[in-house]
Amino acid sequence: MASTSCNERAASLLESCLHGAAWPPELLRGLAGDDCSEALFRVVAEGLADRFEPALCDIYAALFAEAIAPGESAPLVERYRRVRIPRAVEGRPRRIFVLSRVTLGADVAVTSVILDAAKRRFPDADIYLAGQRKNWELFAADPRIGHLPIGYRRGTLPERLAAWPELRAALAGPDSIVIDPDSRLTQLGLLPVCPEERYYFFESRAYGGCSDDALPELTRRWAEQTFGIPDAKAYVAPLIDASEPESATITVSLGVGENHAKRIPDPFEEELLKLLAQLGAALWIDRGAGGEEAARVARAITRSGAKVQTWDGSFAGFASMIARSKLYVGYDSAGQHVAAACGTPLITVFAGFSCARMFSRWRPTGPGGIDVIKADHRNPALILGQVRRILTR
Repeated sequence: MASTSCNERAASLLESCLHGAAWPPELLRGLAGDDCSEALFRVVAEGLADRFEPALCDIYAALFAEAIAPGESAPLVERYRRVRIPRAVEGRPRRIFVLSRVTLGADVAVTSVILDAAKRRFPDADIYLAGQRKNWELFAADPRIGHLPIGYRRGTLPERLAAWPELRAALAGPDSIVIDPDSRLTQLGLLPVCPEERYYFFESRAYGGCSDDALPELTRRWAEQTFGIPDAKAYVAPLIDASEPESATITVSLGVGENHAKRIPDPFEEELLKLLAQLGAALWIDRGAGGEEAARVARAITRSGAKVQTWDGSFAGFASMIARSKLYVGYDSAGQHVAAACGTPLITVFAGFSCARMFSRWRPTGPGGIDVIKADHRNPALILGQVRRILTR
């Protein structure tokens, strides 16, 4: 965790960026050092990206290009300005590499739409998802989607850039194209990984301008513009885990991706489980990757007194359970996007968004019944009342 000093300096830099003021070079240099890298990305990079403001993309490019290549950032910025312009794919590439967004929810809401369009536009091409195995596992049952293993570590700036040489080498082959859906593997399009003529960049933070459209819809429009496929859709295709139950009537996730602003204060989680258990259906909850989330889940189950079964396997395995559920309930997280893509009815409690457009972009959309509780007040009793009213429908 970054120190208070790092967080304060990062907040100061973000404020300068948001107000269009010149940012002090020494402030950026200090934050780009190993001790403050975490604050630079969590506070500044996410603070700029989460607002989905087109003008902030230029500020992000200038700021982080300088952090990556101090004193030599101009070529990175100039290239970024060129590749951000959408254009149609030409020719018939033999291999298509789609870069993972790193986070699971984004790979469902955004990357999967691009995978769907690529499969349909190029039925004879080999298509690979480049990224971590846990992300590819969401599509492992799809024979069209291969895996190009590329690691990404959320650490210091050098650690975050460590995958760049490996990625460039893997994408160097001819007769291929690279699709970048605003991936952290390229630091949101800043790092060149192949010749520009083979690179197609979806600047998701700016595409759609000031509209309130959700990311799956914006990605669909970009895919139509780029691939000529008008109706690409989000999807998942996880392998069925032998340890999964045959059916899970209600699935629940209390994961917040280490962003505690997405949580509703106690006793919301235990009362939510108690309420869902009253429906008399089999209730399964994901324990996450362990640590703080697993401890919260265990505490909520104990305090609720409800009969709840826990899932300790991969997220892909839990995604398979969500797909076969009658109802999914959770915070704004990967699970809501899986449920939306699969047509599973869902209730999502959406809190911790920095602005209205962030809520609009990340809200789940899909063919099933979707109820989004906009929890800007974060009052447990009021939100539980909203959940109860939805359930009684």
